[in-house]
Amino acid sequence: MKKSLLCIITVVAASFGAESQAEEIVNRAMLGMFQPLPDSIENPKNPFNDAKLQLGQQLFFDRRLSLDHTISCHSCHSLKLYGQTGTSFPTGISDQKPGRNSPTVFNAAIHIAQFWDGREPDVEAQAKGPILAGAEMGMPSGDYAVKVLKSIPGYVDLFKKAFPDSKDSLTYDNVGNAIGAYERKLMTPSRFDDFLKGDDSALSDAEKKGLNTFISTGCTTCHNGMGVGGHLFQKLGLVKAWPNLKDKGRSEVTGKEVDKFYFKVPSLRNITETSPYLHDGSVKELDVMVKKMAEYQLGRMISDEDTQSIVTFLKSLKGDLPKDLIKRPELPKSGPDTPKPKEYIVK
Repeated sequence: MKKSLLCIITVVAASFGAESQAEEIVNRAMLGMFQPLPDSIENPKNPFNDAKLQLGQQLFFDRRLSLDHTISCHSCHSLKLYGQTGTSFPTGISDQKPGRNSPTVFNAAIHIAQFWDGREPDVEAQAKGPILAGAEMGMPSGDYAVKVLKSIPGYVDLFKKAFPDSKDSLTYDNVGNAIGAYERKLMTPSRFDDFLKGDDSALSDAEKKGLNTFISTGCTTCHNGMGVGGHLFQKLGLVKAWPNLKDKGRSEVTGKEVDKFYFKVPSLRNITETSPYLHDGSVKELDVMVKKMAEYQLGRMISDEDTQSIVTFLKSLKGDLPKDLIKRPELPKSGPDTPKPKEYIVK
């Protein structure tokens, strides 16, 4: 009798233990709101070729595209730091600070638009902006940037190879096209993509639980698609007014009052690597950011446990950096007529 009772207890205990360690299940019918990252995303108006990609990578790293030769695209979008600076605001020429945090360039080509306020439609157009921005690279005009590049023989030759069908290959638009084509290759697929493609083992049970919490909390209202964000504009402080918000966001571009305090929803890919957060870089900790988003965007106060569960899922969005593309390339040497660095006078 005692032996039988002991067997029953053992079986019940074993069953309870198995149940408590049951695999976390994600309803795959809910995953249609996401899509795996592509290897690249091509612009039909700006097709890839090897010379263009080489040129874009060189231009991205070249400080001669700033007036005083101290700042490159890479200065504000460090590729080894997952495409930004790790600071609230990047530092431009003459130690100036642009008014917004620098978004990562990784996976940016899949976004609805570029910059926090969406003022440019694609990465080709975006690439031309900072070069001429006074608080960033400070070039006085696109023509002056072209003058600098035309004085460098290696660039003249490479522009011809990159844009063989152009009568005048070295133009300011083609500077943007070359950098844009390069950025369209800067994709960082992660374990989450493997999971979306059907590999259940790609995420741990804790990460699957975090994904379920992410979905049930309502985060996917804004953070969906290939980028898990980046595909729409949303008001900061949608449900509850965001404290001390002064930046008017997209309304400064459209001139419409209805767009006041709207910003592009950031992608959550590599989010664990791209602190600080928001347009002003005012939030440094990811768990704090998650709680604030729940409160101000969804009107929900979530527990510490749910917060950490979501953060655990977000770690699965850290992707692999494309090693060959993030290396600093050898740059063409300046020619005898290449303009010398000029001091930028802060107005």
